[in-house]
Amino acid sequence: MKIVLSGFYGLGNTGDEAILKAIVDNLRSELNNPEITVFSLSPEQTAKEHGVKSVYRGWRLQNKEKVKALRNADLLISGGGGLLQDTYPTKFLFGPLPYYLLIVFLAKLCGAKVMFFSQGIGPVTSTWGKILMKVFANMANFVTVRDQYSKEYLHSLGVKRPETVVTADIVFAFQGTEDTSAYDSLDLTGNEKLIAVAPRPWFEHEDEYIAKMAWVLDELIEQRNVMPVFVPMEPPYDTNVSIKIQAKMKHAQSTKLLGENFSPNQFYNFIGQTEMTLALRLHALIFAALSNVPHIGLSYDRKVESFLKRSGMWKHSFPLENFSKEELLGQAIYALDSKDELKDMMKPNVNLLRQEAKRNVTLLQEKFGGSAK
Repeated sequence: MKIVLSGFYGLGNTGDEAILKAIVDNLRSELNNPEITVFSLSPEQTAKEHGVKSVYRGWRLQNKEKVKALRNADLLISGGGGLLQDTYPTKFLFGPLPYYLLIVFLAKLCGAKVMFFSQGIGPVTSTWGKILMKVFANMANFVTVRDQYSKEYLHSLGVKRPETVVTADIVFAFQGTEDTSAYDSLDLTGNEKLIAVAPRPWFEHEDEYIAKMAWVLDELIEQRNVMPVFVPMEPPYDTNVSIKIQAKMKHAQSTKLLGENFSPNQFYNFIGQTEMTLALRLHALIFAALSNVPHIGLSYDRKVESFLKRSGMWKHSFPLENFSKEELLGQAIYALDSKDELKDMMKPNVNLLRQEAKRNVTLLQEKFGGSAK
């Protein structure tokens, strides 16, 4: 089976690179020798890392190669991740939303079938974005989404023609391998109580949440003798926010900042060695859940809240725009002191999410063929 993957690949975002690894690994695990081509902003790097063919994803280069790949393809997989949204401005045919939908349109013109794969949908608020969704997203042959909210939101946008099934984020089917490089880079004694901190920039509430996060981390250092380690899932943006948090702290010398050049697998392994994860980044929270590490999220987007409800940790987490530093500290202390209880609660939830993530590939086989191994 010949498959083209379209997503936010080759741009250095750990979450999206984890999505790519999970899709490629699971396609190879379940299908008999699939031929995979990835549209990537860094095609040479993507080809080397994943052993796939790769074509430049933007419109200014390799358009003939895109058309050729889609003409040869049986299936275009669009996703996973939150591709279909217009948080970033959508103007006529410019912006992320038009890009991904035009790739879908091009695939259909080239005779390939289309699957939206393990996607989180929205927000789509612009009039032009809604028109594009209604016209082009309805061209998909089949859709899987990572939460019920995404299915309902997709239908509210008038995308009802393709069958839509709720599964889970494909990163729950992440196939990690042991690698301690990130941990080893910190030159630790091995006796530290580590907590992973995965911030991100956010426009409206950044200064406020940075100040609250700095206070909470200082209190955790004082009250529970932990070592916060900042995990930059999308450098350099997350690195910059981490440095801003450290600058607000009394005990910044008791924190660490991981380097920017680690792979998703290396970040995954590091988070698995921590006592707790405190994060805005969705896939840092998913890595924690996969490793059965208690996790507290600050939800800047519905996708984070939806995940935390499914993992069982939403009652210990907060909307980014509405939390107090005292409440966050209280939940963080509870997570550290009650980690065994939380692990027992999370485990069946995460096992179910893992099964649902794997279902994305099972459903692909059922709908589009492709011989199983």
